[in-house]
Amino acid sequence: MKYKVILFDADETLFDFKKAEREAFKNTMIDFGVDYDENYHFNTYEKINSAIWKELEQGLITQEKLKTERFKRFIDKIDMSFDENEFATTYMKYLGDGSFLFEGARKLIKDLSDKYILSIVTNGLTVVQERRIKKSSIAKYFKDIVISEEIGIAKPHPDIFEHAIGNLGEFNKDEILMIGDNLSSDIKGGINYNIDTCWYNPNKKENKSDLSPTYEISDYKELRNILLG
Repeated sequence: MKYKVILFDADETLFDFKKAEREAFKNTMIDFGVDYDENYHFNTYEKINSAIWKELEQGLITQEKLKTERFKRFIDKIDMSFDENEFATTYMKYLGDGSFLFEGARKLIKDLSDKYILSIVTNGLTVVQERRIKKSSIAKYFKDIVISEEIGIAKPHPDIFEHAIGNLGEFNKDEILMIGDNLSSDIKGGINYNIDTCWYNPNKKENKSDLSPTYEISDYKELRNILLG
C-alpha cells in the first residue's frame, strides 16, 4: 500500500456524535427546567446547528462566535428566555462527557496503527473534543489530534491539513489519505490539499456534489480491505 499516513475525521466517522449530541442537549434542556420534547426541541436545534456549522466551513462565522450564537438562534426560535452563554456552557460540559465509539472503531484503529501513522483532524470546539477524543480509549493510537478551534483553521481549508502533516513529519502527498463522513469538509478539504480521500458513507447517501472521493465505503470492513488487505 502506498499510504504512510491516514488522517481521520472524528465525529460520525469513528465517534457517534449524534448520540452524544442528543444526550447532551436533552440533559441541558432538563437542567433549564424545560418540559423536553425531542421531536420539537432537538429537531429545531439540529437544523439551526447544521446551518451554523456550514457558515463556519464557508468562513462566515468564527468558532468562538458559533459557541453561543447557535443557542441564541435556538432560544429566539422557541421563544424562551435562557441566557445563551449559560446554556452553551452546560451543553458543552455534557457533550464533553459523551465519548461513544462506533462498534468496530477501536479494533480498526488498533490494527491500522500497526501499519500507518494515524492522526485525527476534527472541526470542533477544544473544550469538547479534548475530553471526548483526547481522553478516549483510541487516543493512544494516534500520533496527533488536531482540533480546528485550537489552531484557528477549519476544514475544508487546506492549511489545517498542512498543519496536521507538519506535526507528523515530511511526506509526499500521494502517501496521505483523508477519511471522513462529510463531503463538504472532509472530502472537499482533502481534495483542496491535493491528497486522496475516502468518503465514509454508512447510510449510502447519494453524492449530489461535484466532489469525487478516491474511495467510497459504507462500513469498516471495506476500509480494512483497502488498507489492510
